[in-house]
Order: sequence, then C-alpha cells, then structure tokens
Amino acid sequence: MVDAIRERLPPGNTIGIRDTAKPIVEELRECEVILPSNARIDAEAIAAPKNLVLIQQPAVGHEGIDLAAARARGVPVCNAPGANTSSVVDATMFLILALARKTRVAARTFAEARIGVPLGVELEGKTLGLVGNGGSGSRVKRAAEGLGMHVRFVRSSDDRAAVLAMLAASDFVSIHCPLNERTRGMFDGSAFAAMKPGAYLVNCARGPIIDRRALEDALESGKLGGVGLDVFWHEPWDPSDPLYAREDVIVLPHIGGSTKEAFGRIADICAENVRRIASGEPLLHRIA
Repeated sequence: MVDAIRERLPPGNTIGIRDTAKPIVEELRECEVILPSNARIDAEAIAAPKNLVLIQQPAVGHEGIDLAAARARGVPVCNAPGANTSSVVDATMFLILALARKTRVAARTFAEARIGVPLGVELEGKTLGLVGNGGSGSRVKRAAEGLGMHVRFVRSSDDRAAVLAMLAASDFVSIHCPLNERTRGMFDGSAFAAMKPGAYLVNCARGPIIDRRALEDALESGKLGGVGLDVFWHEPWDPSDPLYAREDVIVLPHIGGSTKEAFGRIADICAENVRRIASGEPLLHRIA
C-alpha cells in the first residue's frame, strides 16, 4: 500500500515507513501526516510531531486512534470507508467455502492419497447469519444469496435476545461489526451455546469480538463445527499457537482488505486528503 500511496502523492511530498525497533514518538517527530494502519496512535503519539496537520487512516477501523486527543490538538482524523469492501467480501466467502469443504482436512487427505474425503456440506439451502448489515455485511448477503443461502442479520446494537435467536437459526455466522465496548467479547459462552451444533463462524472484522476462551471451549466440545479467522486477538499473532494448528480452524494473515484494487482505492483517498489539507479544502471521510 505504501508504494500505491507514494505514486499518488502530490509533488513535494514524501512517505516514510516506521522503524518498529524505535519508540513511535521518535519516529513521528518530523512528520506532518500520520498513516496509522495497525499502529496505536495515542495522546503521546499525537503530541509528538511538531507540525502535525492530519491523521489519515488507510482503512475504515479507527479504534486505535485517540480521537479525543486529536480533537484537543485540532488535528483532523479521516478514514477510508468502503475502499476494501469488495476484498473483505471475497475473503469472507472464501472462509465460508473453506469451512464447508474442510480444506485443512482435505490438504491432509490429499497428502495421504485418500480419495473422496473429507465429507463437506453444500451452501445451498443453508442459513447464513450476519452480525452487521453495513457495507461488507450487505455485500456478503448478496453473494451468499447468489449461492442459494438464506440470510438473516442482526445489528450489533440489537438486543441480546435478537442476536441469540439469529445464532440459533444459522448454519454459518459471519461477523461484520466494529469493535467497541458493546461488541468486545460479544461471542461469549452464551453466544456459542445458542448456536446450532456444528455451526461455523467466520470473523473478518476484529479479533476481540470473539471471546477466545469461549471459542476454544466451543471447538473442543464439538459445539462449533469450525471457525475461519482473518483477524486475531493480538497482532502479529503467534504462528505456533496450538489454536491455529487445529484442522477445524482456518486462518488468513489479515489479508481481507489486501488486494491490488483495494489498495488503489485507499491510496486515492489518502493522497487526495493530503492534497486537500495543503489547499485548505474540505476533507474526505472526516471522523474527528
């Protein structure tokens, strides 16, 4: 993504990459625009640059940015909503299909030269439950219906009874809501208890929306048929973690939004806002 943004920046602007071996405040002192990505930008980081004029998140999620501190300093914060929606939808459907056809088990049985196993399930006629029906959720709904699935959804703000009722009716569940105090740990023991035996869960949103211990218990008991994860509780994750070695756990390295097309759209927004902040024009997608 850095190269895509660099190619689009107005003349006279340069972009640097943070050295993670150094304290972030030292790396930010001379910058004028911060592109946080997955870095946490707290009040200290916001205070560090001498001439900070913009915090531009090259994504939609902004929970790692201290918006109150940015407002207090008078620094606008913008994001890039919708730029990677198509890519996240693709990744979500990939994980749903991978769980249905048990691709990790299939890789093993291929290596064992076994024919016709494992036994998967068809998507047609199955019910997909969506938590969130915004940009990516609504597009997943359309894709799933194209494969003959029935789709139900709840908003993360809906009451708990509505969420549990949706979970009880779904063969597959996919998460498409932001991480906040309401959704943190939303998939806890009671949520997994409500799900159909053998149901599958996909998370391309944020890792902490799922309570890890509850997930492990649901997998170990067989209550959950499997889980597909593109996001994790801590990033970078530990590749040697036994959870990720399970054959009923399919993982992607947080690439849901990582496609050439998505990076191009994000870079367009970032470069345009750099141009606009310099010329005093209204910014795109300002959130603070």
